[in-house]
Amino acid sequence: MPISGTTDCRLRCVLPFRAVPVEVGLLRNAAARQLAGWGMPAPVDEAEVIVTELATNVVKHVGDGAPATLVLEWRSERLRLEVHDRSPVLPSPRQAECYEECGRGLHLIAGLAADWGVVLTAAGKAVWCEVPLGLGTSCRRIERAVEVLERYRSAEEGAGRQGRSRDASLDKSAVELIADLLHWTAARGHDPDDILDRAQMHYEAEAEAA
Repeated sequence: MPISGTTDCRLRCVLPFRAVPVEVGLLRNAAARQLAGWGMPAPVDEAEVIVTELATNVVKHVGDGAPATLVLEWRSERLRLEVHDRSPVLPSPRQAECYEECGRGLHLIAGLAADWGVVLTAAGKAVWCEVPLGLGTSCRRIERAVEVLERYRSAEEGAGRQGRSRDASLDKSAVELIADLLHWTAARGHDPDDILDRAQMHYEAEAEAA
């Protein structure tokens, strides 16, 4: 059951859950209902994605059925999300071995959040992130980009292009993917510079509207 309250002009809700796949969807829905109840203007979609990724990581890396807690806190211009569990092991997407183990979860969270981190607690650890309320509709675009870059990186490695750290893997893949797309546009008779200009204009228009 949710435990809600108001502290120092902040809205706060605590949602205990069990780390089992069926509860991930229930937790996501409960978080969405809570944010809607607060009248959260944005970013409910982004928050749902982050809640799903954080809860899924607990299922994968802490243990099936492990007790955990989601904390939602509306802090002025930001929404803070925390997931507490009883494992003291700190995940980090900067560690080469973590990319294979953690999948896209922490990378996606890092892309959506203005800030995030992991801290030890008296009972275990807490993974937290803060999302600006003006993030708007960029959530699906970031999610799509991560999915595409992961598939692209996998294709590169399948072709034997290994030897770089996984920390830099997505950045390098992004550059190579853009270059490949420019080759594709040129082969179809388009001007690559025009494509880049149009993409930049599209990005800036969406950023201003967010």
